[in-house]
Amino acid sequence: MSEQSDAFYRHIAQTSDEPMGLEISHAEGCYIHTTDGRRFVDLISGIAVSSLGHRHPAVVDAIKSQLDRHLHVMVYGEFIQEPQSRFAKLLCGQLPGSLSRVYFVNSGTEAIEGALKLAKKYTGRHHFLAFHNSYHGDTHGSLSVTGRAVYRDPYKPLLPDVHFADFNDDACLDMIASETAAVIMEPVQGEGGIIPAKPEWLGKVRERCSETGTLLIFDEIQSGFYRTGKLFAFEHFGVVPDILCLAKAMGGGMPMGAFVSSSEIFEVFKKDPPLNHVTTFGGHPVSCAAAHANLEVLLNGGFEEKAFRIAEMACHMLRGEGITEVRGRGAMLGLQLRDSSLTAAVVKECFEQGIILGWTLHSNSLIRIAPPLIIDEELLQNCFSTILRAIQNHI
Repeated sequence: MSEQSDAFYRHIAQTSDEPMGLEISHAEGCYIHTTDGRRFVDLISGIAVSSLGHRHPAVVDAIKSQLDRHLHVMVYGEFIQEPQSRFAKLLCGQLPGSLSRVYFVNSGTEAIEGALKLAKKYTGRHHFLAFHNSYHGDTHGSLSVTGRAVYRDPYKPLLPDVHFADFNDDACLDMIASETAAVIMEPVQGEGGIIPAKPEWLGKVRERCSETGTLLIFDEIQSGFYRTGKLFAFEHFGVVPDILCLAKAMGGGMPMGAFVSSSEIFEVFKKDPPLNHVTTFGGHPVSCAAAHANLEVLLNGGFEEKAFRIAEMACHMLRGEGITEVRGRGAMLGLQLRDSSLTAAVVKECFEQGIILGWTLHSNSLIRIAPPLIIDEELLQNCFSTILRAIQNHI
């Protein structure tokens, strides 16, 4: 065991009994390289983070340039910093007019926490409606609106007055009432099994929220930045949220998150008292510089078409015995196999063949497929062929 591995297992807090344990040397493009000379295709993009692959040159250049200017200088929101302002302008310029102001944070769960607080303060209400099998993060507020008891129960009591409904079920409409601060959902459930919302249902939820003065929060932490074939998944549905939460692919590999809303809604963060939601490192200038470069490349790289092509190839190639379904949108896909034992065996064999796969938190029979959007078709075809061979070897 190397010195680094020894330190990892002795001193890094572990989150499972069997971590993957790859000792990383470097990463480039679609590949992760280990210190023992192996090379792995990252077919899950670091869980939907590295949409432009690892160390995209434009992102790296932006990081290096900002390093020569300054790092942290002041807590969020007090100084005018060019990387923050430039990225905020570019990001909001891609969004509907009602999503014109952004609050930068460090991660997805922080974005959810901020969105929940914003909804409570703006509406003066404290009830939330969330959905079974949703996943919004692991801090207390985010966990409170995450819809699976196995993750919630060890940390109870959580936020009170959080109610859960079935995703894509009209029964939720009667649960949205005058005391509801917000409805929070993923337009495509990620950890719940890559399940898109039904467009008609989502329209009804939007209408009911508007009728009752309830805010609609979309968690696009995993589905954003062309992962589903649109810059943001809500564009598939023609439904605009009141608050949009972002992270993962946002920073091009740097820690970055945000929640976006209107100037009117954000006014409540400025008073009673001032500075009532603050962060030290949110909108870090290096992360903002990386995120700006990342978004510029995404906007000009034809990635909408590429994401749809990835889905087309997956649906065409991933067929046969042992496969129940390929579902999702764009390059946010789930390969449903017949049972959990087959899924575990396939993921293990693919790992041994140099392909990193995984499953979602709420489904151990579904393989997550979320390749970097830069992946070339030949490499993707080879990966799918390896997956098919692994399935055939274990049915």
